[in-house]
Amino acid sequence: MGCAGAALLFLSAAAPATAQGTGATFFDGFDGLDLGRWYVADGWATGDYSNCTWMDDLVKAEDGLLNVGYAPVPYKERENSCGALQTRTAFGHGTFEARLKTPSGSGLNAAFFTYIGPTQGAPHDEIDFEVLLRNTGEVQTTTFVNGVSGDGEVGSGQHHALPYPSDSDFIQFAVTWAPDRIDYYINNELVRTMTEPHTIPTNPQRIFFSLWGTDTLTDWMGEFERPAEPIAMQVDWVAFTALGEECQFDESVLCAVQ
Repeated sequence: MGCAGAALLFLSAAAPATAQGTGATFFDGFDGLDLGRWYVADGWATGDYSNCTWMDDLVKAEDGLLNVGYAPVPYKERENSCGALQTRTAFGHGTFEARLKTPSGSGLNAAFFTYIGPTQGAPHDEIDFEVLLRNTGEVQTTTFVNGVSGDGEVGSGQHHALPYPSDSDFIQFAVTWAPDRIDYYINNELVRTMTEPHTIPTNPQRIFFSLWGTDTLTDWMGEFERPAEPIAMQVDWVAFTALGEECQFDESVLCAVQ
């Protein structure tokens, strides 16, 4: 397993059915948690590789920030609890971006990604940013098209140095998805372009955030070090801008590159 790890945790989850059509341009500054837009995972664990159970109490909007947590608290069959959420609507071509800050800790994964798959009655397509918290100085990127990694074998995503550790301050992650290319940005700087047809997803996808841990995927995520107290990834804002539309807020990567 590799960069698909965050999404794979949802494959057996009882997620809501895919909405008809695709979502429109939006900006969410998390003054509250809009449950009409977001579906919060709760009450199950998937895959022996995960050491936590999704718990909706670990996903909260407070003081203008979305907190997606991980806690050393047993919940149902697992010894730890973790947080994740997804949009109820899938989105087509456009720019997906978020400003977030992670905690740190070996054996933990903080992810901002898009995904659609068999649970929603579609092929597995995906576009990923994943920070493996044993090294908060880098992020991994990749895509999946019909379940096949755009970087070859699962786990072979490209590594990018961050301008500063993601647990020290907020970093802006953005990806623009067009029919013939994908561009990844970090703090509005282009870091990767994918243009090979087999690397470009074709199906509208939902937006996800997750923070989870493992006891077994040590080669990828490091030996698990159980945090002494609850920790959280903090998301300042998230946005989607449909392809061809102008930038909708000053911080958007689209304002920087136009």
